[in-house]
Amino acid sequence: MSEHLLLAPLLESYFRRRLTKQRNATPATVASYRDALRMLILFAAARLRKKPAALALEDLDRDLVLAFLDELEEKRNNAVATRNARLAAIRSFFHHVAAADPASFGVAQRVLTIPIKRAHIEVTHHLTKAEVDALIAAPNPRTSRGRRDRTFLLFLARTGARVSEATGVNANDLQLERSHPQVLLRGKGRRDRVIPIPQDLARALTALLAEHGIANHEPRPIFIGARQERLTRFGATHIVRRAAAQAVTIRPALALKPISPHIFRHSLAMKLLQSGVDLLTIQAWLGHAQVATTHRYAAADVEMMRKGLEKAGVSGDLGVRFRPNDAVLQLLNSI
Repeated sequence: MSEHLLLAPLLESYFRRRLTKQRNATPATVASYRDALRMLILFAAARLRKKPAALALEDLDRDLVLAFLDELEEKRNNAVATRNARLAAIRSFFHHVAAADPASFGVAQRVLTIPIKRAHIEVTHHLTKAEVDALIAAPNPRTSRGRRDRTFLLFLARTGARVSEATGVNANDLQLERSHPQVLLRGKGRRDRVIPIPQDLARALTALLAEHGIANHEPRPIFIGARQERLTRFGATHIVRRAAAQAVTIRPALALKPISPHIFRHSLAMKLLQSGVDLLTIQAWLGHAQVATTHRYAAADVEMMRKGLEKAGVSGDLGVRFRPNDAVLQLLNSI
């Protein structure tokens, strides 16, 4: 096996040159792609009974990549979206391989022909105002942890921030002294945005900063975990689930909904839409790259559709359905 087909130099040039220097990828993207390729290499090493350092590029052929993707869905129970995200990282690496090592073009091209799998688009779940309020009120305000939890839940509900954006906010990203407070959110793909925050959240944030002795313009995280470090995604999810376990006694319907930090984002988007805010404004607020992503909230609002039917005067009477008398047409009609 020639040296240029070994994995190590190709991986190093991919992460150090292509992703970091050429594409200026965010640390989150680098970490996601790194994890995907690490999983693929460990899968290949176990399947081929080789050490990862002994693997050559030719070992990562199309059949092996397909087997890896199947394992993600069948054994790890990953969703199709997760499978496609892993494949996107693998394809990115093999695009680099095809350009950096012409001798490997054939191997790379066969992997690049693996298609993205179509995913079932599920209904976008959201919470009612009463359910959101019950979650925010669940933490105990008499404890430091409870006050932090309540402020964090309030932040998710009022800003619609992604969990990574919320946990990534520092004190110097807030402007609480203004007559109209606002916060800087660092979004996906280096797309930053400034959004307004209401007075109840501004008061809670001011109190939280004072409690922890954080000055307004310090580059320090405002949401911290038990070890006095920046709150992690896992910690954020735990806060939401803990609040849901307490709030379900007041709002039993919460037990039937997929409660996660992201559902606050969906809930705010639906509230804005139902209040008459246009899709382009909601797109800018949520930091979506395309308005098509925002449009799913309009598709999820059944009540708005029902009102549309009423305004259009559409009747529920479908009339008499056509019944064919030909045997072949009857067969097709029954399918």
